[in-house]
Amino acid sequence: MKRLLMICVAFLAFSAMCNAQIVKTGIEVLRDNGFKILEGKRVGLVTNPTGIDRDFNSTVDILFKAPGVNLVALFGPEHGVRGNVYAGGSVEDEVDPVTGIKTYSLFGKTVKPTPEMLENIDVMVYDIQDNGCRSYTFISTLARLIEACSECGKEVVVLDRPNPLGGNRIEGSLVDDGCYSFVSQVSVPYLYGLTVGELANLINEEGLVKGAKGDQGPFKCKLTVVPMEGWHRDMLFAQTGQPWVLPSPHVPSAESALFYPISGIMGEFGFVSIGVGYTMPFQMFGAPWINGAEFAKALNDLNLPGIKFRAIDYNPFYSVFKGENVGGVQVYITDYSVAQLTPVNFYVMETIAKLYPDHKIFEKADPGRFRMFDIVCGSKYIRETFTKYNTFGSIKEFWNKDVESFRALSSKYYLYK
Repeated sequence: MKRLLMICVAFLAFSAMCNAQIVKTGIEVLRDNGFKILEGKRVGLVTNPTGIDRDFNSTVDILFKAPGVNLVALFGPEHGVRGNVYAGGSVEDEVDPVTGIKTYSLFGKTVKPTPEMLENIDVMVYDIQDNGCRSYTFISTLARLIEACSECGKEVVVLDRPNPLGGNRIEGSLVDDGCYSFVSQVSVPYLYGLTVGELANLINEEGLVKGAKGDQGPFKCKLTVVPMEGWHRDMLFAQTGQPWVLPSPHVPSAESALFYPISGIMGEFGFVSIGVGYTMPFQMFGAPWINGAEFAKALNDLNLPGIKFRAIDYNPFYSVFKGENVGGVQVYITDYSVAQLTPVNFYVMETIAKLYPDHKIFEKADPGRFRMFDIVCGSKYIRETFTKYNTFGSIKEFWNKDVESFRALSSKYYLYK
C-alpha cells in the first residue's frame, strides 16, 4: 500500500510537470537576444528576489555579468532588492553586498526616483513578479518610475512576467479622487487582468500616473516591454513551468496569490484572522467568537460559484488572535473559471453581520483603519454604503461598474492572446 501511494504521488507530480508549459520571462528573452537593447548604456535596475530566471539566477547578477551591459545602480521596492526588509518596513539606501553597486530606496521616505538618482543612468530596467492586485505596492513603484523617467528624459525597459491570476480576471471599481495612495496609485480595477508589461504600456499611453491627491501628468516616457514567450491569457502561474519566488513573506506560493484578493481587503482591519500568522495566509477567516460549523454552513448556503468553505479551528502563531483558539473557515477555490474572488471579502462581512450582529465589522473594527480600507478599495462609497446595509448586494453594482469599460480599454494593450 505504501509503495502504491508513492507511485501515485510520483505520477501526479509527473503529470503536473507534463501539463506545465515552458514560458520564457522577459529576462530570459532579453538574455537570449544578447542584451542588445541595453548595450552601451548605463543601466539602473528596479527589482527584488522575484527577478530571476528559471535556474534561480538573479536579474541583478545576470545584468551585472552581462557583456556590454553597464549596471550602475539598483533600486529597492518594498522588501528591498534582496528581500531583507519586513512588510511595510522602510527600505534604506545601501551598497549591494554581492555586486558592490549602490542601492537606492523606493519604499519609505522616497517612493519615486529623484533626478539625482537618475542623473548618471540612461535606461531604467524593471523586473518584478506582481500578484495582479492594485493594492500590491510594486505596480505603484512602476507608476512612479514611469513618472520620474518621463520628467528626466530617461528610457524604461520592463521585463515582462506572468500575471499569476491569469490575463482575463478583472474585478473591482476604479480609484475615486481622494483615495489615491501607494496602495492605489493607478486607477485600474482591483484585479486588472494584465501582465506588468501590458500594465506599463497602459499607464504610459493613457497617462494614469496619479499622486496621493489625485494629481495627474500626463506622464509619458520612452518605454520598451520585453515580452514573454509561451504565455497566454488563461494561464495560471503553476502552468508556466517557472519557479515561484515569494514577492512578500505572506505570499509564499503561487496558490497564495490566488487567495490574496479573497481576504486581503477585509484583512486591512485586523478584526478577523485571515490566516496570516498561521500556515495558510489569506485562505482563512476566523475569530474566537465564530462557530466554524455554523459559519461554514451559512457561507456555503450562499452557493458562490467555484467557492467552498470548510469549518476549521486553529491557533494563530502570530498576528491577529495570536495564541488564541479561533473558529472559522478555510476557503477552497473549486472552479477558478467561474469563481469571483474579491466579493468573498464582502460576503464574509455580510455573513458575520447576520450571524454575529454584535460583531458587525464597521461597528467593532478600529476606526483608525477605515482610511486604509477606503484606499485599498479605492473608494469611500464601499465602506459608507456597507455600514448602512451590511450586504454585498448594496455595493455590488458599484464594485462592478468599471469592469467592462476597463476590459475594452485595456485590451488595446494586450501583448498575448
